Amino acid sequence: MAAVNIDQDFMLRIESALDQIRPYLEADGGNVKVLEVTDEMVLKLELLGACGSCPMSTMTLKAGVEQSVLKAVPEIKAVEAVNVAPSL
Repeated sequence: MAAVNIDQDFMLRIESALDQIRPYLEADGGNVKVLEVTDEMVLKLELLGACGSCPMSTMTLKAGVEQSVLKAVPEIKAVEAVNVAPSL
């Protein structure tokens, strides 16, 4: 399921990028969990806590989480959440 060419250092870079934004997510009762990096270099995340049901989660994902990851780990092409709340 996860890309086979992903090593521990690469995952640590991803986690480090996520750690930069986690305090903001946690302040609102949410968090993210890495599920996989696809062969196409798409990072798949699960939104946890309040993030999983927040109507603003799509904006948070794109404007916050994705930008943080892409800046720190340019090999990643996109960030997607598997459980984004439907827009109102």
